[in-house]
Amino acid sequence: MQPADCAILHALREPEWLIHASGLEWDAVIRQGRRASLLARLHYALEARTCLTSLPAAPRAHLEAARVIADKQAIAVRWEVGKILTAIARCEAPLILLKGAAYHMAGLTAGRGRVFSDIDILVPKPRIDHVEAALMQHGWVATQHDAYDQRYYRTWMHEIPPLQHIRRQSVIDVHHAILPETARLKPDPALLLAAAQPIPGAPGLFTLAPADMVLHSASHLFCGEFDHGLRDLSDIDLLLREFSARADFWTKLVPRAHQLDLTRPLYYALTWAMQLFATPIPAAVQQAIAAYRPSALPAGLMQSLLKRALAPDHPSCQSAFSPLALGLLYARAHWLRMPPHLLAYHLAHKALFPPKQPG
Repeated sequence: MQPADCAILHALREPEWLIHASGLEWDAVIRQGRRASLLARLHYALEARTCLTSLPAAPRAHLEAARVIADKQAIAVRWEVGKILTAIARCEAPLILLKGAAYHMAGLTAGRGRVFSDIDILVPKPRIDHVEAALMQHGWVATQHDAYDQRYYRTWMHEIPPLQHIRRQSVIDVHHAILPETARLKPDPALLLAAAQPIPGAPGLFTLAPADMVLHSASHLFCGEFDHGLRDLSDIDLLLREFSARADFWTKLVPRAHQLDLTRPLYYALTWAMQLFATPIPAAVQQAIAAYRPSALPAGLMQSLLKRALAPDHPSCQSAFSPLALGLLYARAHWLRMPPHLLAYHLAHKALFPPKQPG
């Protein structure tokens, strides 16, 4: 089954379809949606179209349970963001939220029902040591203790090792860039920081600019791994729909991608958002981004890989080739992240010195 044929995608694109869905169709929607972390988002979509009361009681209960969990997490995120803001108040660094926490705190549609496991923040690299020290003073501790892993993060990556609160178990990823410093694509963090925008009604909190938010999501998905590929593409769809009403968004998007060296991730993001979610994108933007399409052979290969990787991780949406596709994209992510000599060194170290198992 291809992602376009998956029941959860059908439901997100046409929520009204569920009013007349059969029991078997509902079973597929619930199972696929749970694996894709999209059930709470589907609940919000159905609520927006006043369809909830027309649904059968049993599947509606699953959707409502997912909504309760997502809403409870949203409350916890607000609390944690407040604690982070207090912790770094004297660091002379802006608190720029990324991804799920940004969507939620900014009140964006993409934040409704969005579930995530950690809070991602972006701070200027010269201040990152101060931010880390302040967070540790407030109860967050490093989760990576292996000396090689510490070096791996601090020398080559775009973030320090994840920090976990010793009491609340909340996890923070502190970034100084959106892609590793060793990556082939080189978006300048200074440009992102300079364009960051304050969140109305939330003093001290910022998000990336609208175009940058889309580009970060695109780079995270199409230069990385696909554990939540369909959810992340759904984020992009909702961001594009919401930002399309803002002045100059579409005219600035492709030039901004060029400026940040992210035209190829944007090409994939727009192409697949249109293909799977029927995202409305102006013809001029489609024409402009088409200039950054890969040549025929890699384009055909990526089409084959992505149509499997963007499907929910559920047997009903997978084929015999899905593991191979995910494996190849995982290898591609590492290839994009590191130059060949460094990648060979990293893989050799991991093979020769695997992580020690606790106990």
